[in-house]
Amino acid sequence: MGEWGRGSMPAECSRSGSRSGSRAPRDPRRKMTSLRSAAAAVARARRGGARIVVTNGVFDLMHAGHAMLLDRARRLGDLLVVAVNSDASVRRLKGPGRPILGQARRARLLAALEAVDLVVIFGEDTPIRVIRALQPDVLVKGGDWKAGTIVGQDVVERRGGRVVRVPVLEGSSTTALVSRIRRRKSS
Repeated sequence: MGEWGRGSMPAECSRSGSRSGSRAPRDPRRKMTSLRSAAAAVARARRGGARIVVTNGVFDLMHAGHAMLLDRARRLGDLLVVAVNSDASVRRLKGPGRPILGQARRARLLAALEAVDLVVIFGEDTPIRVIRALQPDVLVKGGDWKAGTIVGQDVVERRGGRVVRVPVLEGSSTTALVSRIRRRKSS
């Protein structure tokens, strides 16, 4: 599916541009939203025939692997929603030294990317509430997630959607990057 025609996509997600295909820049702050607002935007987009894609993660210290995953996810549909773990959720999952960047900064960085249409912060340890609320057509995760272990896979597949595992870019890991930085700092 390609870009939507005027009026069929929620205003906060519109990618209007000229006939040449250029897109008007969107204010990243308008892309950061609550789950309730994202669900309403997704419902409007779906009524217009849009294919909804969701991915999630910590996205602490953005790297090339993140950019590759998000670009690939965006190409799988018409509207990409990125669910970002809250600071409290990251601490529970990764330990007291994380996140490096707070949730507002991580969300803002993601929202600045052209591939991303909406960003939602969630406080739980898994994105299941987000996935249930948005009912994506496509759920995207990194290839390091084994088939059958992806949270929300059952929800997406039950409604006829699919789960796509994007191959991990070798050497692109925030945990490894943080370790490398800390080793250099201590030497």
